[in-house]
Amino acid sequence: MFLLTNDDGIYAKGLGSLYEELSRDARCLIVAPEIEQSAVGHAVTIFRPLMVRRATKNNNFLGYAVYGTPADCVKIGVKELAQEPVDLVVSGINRGSNAGINVIYSGTVSAATEAAIMGIPSLAVSLDTHKEADFTYAAKIARRMAWLILSNPYLRGSAINVNVPCLPEKEIKGVVVVKQGRGNVMESFEKRVDPRENTYYWVSGQYKSGADQADTDVQALAAGYVTVTPIQYDLTRYDLLDSLQQAVKREGL
Repeated sequence: MFLLTNDDGIYAKGLGSLYEELSRDARCLIVAPEIEQSAVGHAVTIFRPLMVRRATKNNNFLGYAVYGTPADCVKIGVKELAQEPVDLVVSGINRGSNAGINVIYSGTVSAATEAAIMGIPSLAVSLDTHKEADFTYAAKIARRMAWLILSNPYLRGSAINVNVPCLPEKEIKGVVVVKQGRGNVMESFEKRVDPRENTYYWVSGQYKSGADQADTDVQALAAGYVTVTPIQYDLTRYDLLDSLQQAVKREGL
C-alpha cells in the first residue's frame, strides 16, 4: 500500500494527479490535511484532538481528511487508518518548489521526513510554480521514483526530495541527483491597518542564492532539470563535534 499526503489540502489538484498515476501500480490511500498547511514544517498536533473525516468527491470515497499537519497525517495514517502495512509514503505534488532553504519550512517535505523517521521509504514531489498547472509529468516522475525507491532498500531511513520544473515535457533537460542548495530568504513585511485601526502585516520574501549554488537543487531546477535530493532528519554537524568538544573542555564547562 502507498500512503499519499500533501500540505495543500485533500482536494488539491496535485494530490489528485498523484493518486491517479500511482494507483496504476498499487493500492493507494489518501490521508491529507483538511485545509492547506503550507510552510508548517514538521509541526505535530499535541494540544487538541485530531479530527478525521471520510472525504468524498463526486459521491465517491476520496480519503481521510485530517484537521492537522502533514506530519500528523503520516502518523495517524500509518498507525490507525491504513488497514495494511504501508510500503511507501508519497507527499505532493506540491504547488511550488521545495528546494534550498525551503526544505526546512515545507510541510510537503516534512511529511516524507516523518515517514523516514518511522522507517518507511518516502518521497516528496514538488512542481516549480505557484500558478495553476498541469501535474501530469510530475506525477509520471513520482511513479518512476516510487519504484526506484522500493527497488533500493538502502534508501529506507532517508526521504527523497524531488523538484520538477514547470515546463513542457520536451523541454525538461533531464534528471539529476544533487545536494540541497543554500542561501537566504530575504524577508520583508508590508505594514497595513484594518478598518478598526488594528495593525497587521503581510510577510513576503525573495530567495537569494549564495555563491555555492553550483550542483545544487536550486541551480539545477532553474536550469530546467528535475532534481533528486536524498535528505535526512539528523541535523547534527558532525564536522564540528570534535572542535566543539575541545572548546567546551578549554572553558571548563
